[in-house]
Amino acid sequence: MRTLSLRSRLLRGLTAGTTVAALATGLAACGGNSDAAGTSDSKQSGTVTVGALSNGAAKETELKVSEVKSISAKLPKSIAKKGTLVIGVGALPTGSVPLNFVGDDQKTLTGAEPDFGRLVAAVLGLKPEVKNFTWENLFVGIDSGKVDTAFSNVTDTEERKKKYEFATYRQDNLGFEVPKKSTWNFNGDYKNLAGKTVSVSRGTNQEKVLLEWKAKLKKGGKDLTVKYYPDNNSVYLALNSGKIDAHFGPNPSIAYHTTHTAKTPNATRNAGKFSGAGAKLQGLIAATSKKDSGLAEPVSEAINYLIGHGQYAKWLAAWNLSNEAVKTSQVNPPGLPLDNS
Repeated sequence: MRTLSLRSRLLRGLTAGTTVAALATGLAACGGNSDAAGTSDSKQSGTVTVGALSNGAAKETELKVSEVKSISAKLPKSIAKKGTLVIGVGALPTGSVPLNFVGDDQKTLTGAEPDFGRLVAAVLGLKPEVKNFTWENLFVGIDSGKVDTAFSNVTDTEERKKKYEFATYRQDNLGFEVPKKSTWNFNGDYKNLAGKTVSVSRGTNQEKVLLEWKAKLKKGGKDLTVKYYPDNNSVYLALNSGKIDAHFGPNPSIAYHTTHTAKTPNATRNAGKFSGAGAKLQGLIAATSKKDSGLAEPVSEAINYLIGHGQYAKWLAAWNLSNEAVKTSQVNPPGLPLDNS
């Protein structure tokens, strides 16, 4: 299944906002088995290591987590019997830092998404088996039963609910990146962009949003200058030199870049976020399973256990994604509407 229009634009924006291509050359162009970084047999060890082999994108952190039998008892019998949770990740061919990418050993899949899948598997008392696919083949894997559930930055949409069930675990956000010394903040109000010059990638969801704000400001007699650059290096040269005031892009990409520049003269920071689903609905990222598989409920309960016992917050912090935290995991909440999904 091909990505739906908005999600596809967002995915392109995320890919354009990362610098992982050199790390990902070892990935093949089709789906298949993939080792995941860190502890793989968490059922026996009682720990899951997140942020391993991240090439500086995360702080490696060991988290204590074991099976919660009251939750694992709700698993479909077929899953419980085989004792494994097949976790699908759509990172081929190049991956997306910090969500899913080839680690610094040039072969192992790492990232926030496979890490969280392994945490959920531990609560469910299952051995995680991570399989890596292209984005399109990830959904084919779910449809065919080769994948039990996907942890791969999948947005909850009403269109996808026709075939899949969701257990939410992270906000789907865009963000503004500015020089660390900048005093400007978005503060959730597009009117604060008046008089600013902001860069954005062409053909992305964030471009669509930014141009809508530009049009609104123009009607009010104010201006917003939108700039385009051919690559990420050009964006940051413009940001560092003061040619632009901010860059508007996917929040995870900004989290990655701010982490890498933190101790440099060109340090940046996140100046505010905006829902990838627009002003009227907070976009949500969700574990994605085949509709009526019976997995959404126990996966959601496992996520809520991790939220309630602190491992969730530590996982997000390790990947510098704390500003995408949700208070609770929900099963099939309202998603991106059919007319914009």
